[in-house]
Amino acid sequence: MRLQGKVAIITGAANGIGFAAASLFAKEGAKVALADYDATLGETKTEELKAQGYQVAFFQVNVADRDSVNAMVEEVVGRFGGIDILVNNAGITRDAMLSKLAVEDFQQVLDVNLTGVFHCTQAVLPILVSNGKGRIINTSSVSGVYGNVGQTNYSATKAGVVGMTKTWAKELGRKGINVNAVAPGFIATGMTAKVPEKVLQQMKMMVPLGRLGNPEDIANAYLFLVSDESNYVNGTVLHVDGGIMM
Repeated sequence: MRLQGKVAIITGAANGIGFAAASLFAKEGAKVALADYDATLGETKTEELKAQGYQVAFFQVNVADRDSVNAMVEEVVGRFGGIDILVNNAGITRDAMLSKLAVEDFQQVLDVNLTGVFHCTQAVLPILVSNGKGRIINTSSVSGVYGNVGQTNYSATKAGVVGMTKTWAKELGRKGINVNAVAPGFIATGMTAKVPEKVLQQMKMMVPLGRLGNPEDIANAYLFLVSDESNYVNGTVLHVDGGIMM
């Protein structure tokens, strides 16, 4: 098993990509902290993994709140004894055309998708530095690379994640910490479930592989980037998008 003995925090782990990653990491031997704002769903999904014999625990967190993040990290260390991996997967959307985008919706997306990544990374950093090694994955998006109509706030945060990833890769590489980003394309999750069928078909037509991705496609990319197979990968943005960004 590729993650035997490792401790991983995955934010936004109660469903979608985050839960797929938690399941895969646990299967590969990691002790997994499923961190999410939704306590009800988080506890339910964590119990599913516990029933399969995996070493997992749920931790409620609001990544936009630094005190909440610090408390979560402290609880994870107390439960599992340390931290080796951080996957900054939590994210939200509040889509609207620029002319109709409310300031509150703009700020909320920044608080979760961008500031939340900063909070979580800075909170675990002393532990990873003390270990002399570690893996950090930040979740970007193809929307952060080429933009997307109606997603001023979301695209801005996902572009910002790329900038932070590259900066941290340069700062932390010499400390033994690999920092990379994954940029998913159109993935069949709760976010896309709200998209009208006509629009979904148009999205599929944009993808050379002719389909939406699934959460497991992204989870597999996460696994690669936290496993020994990617020891010399640092500061990269791995596009998992069916070929959209060619």
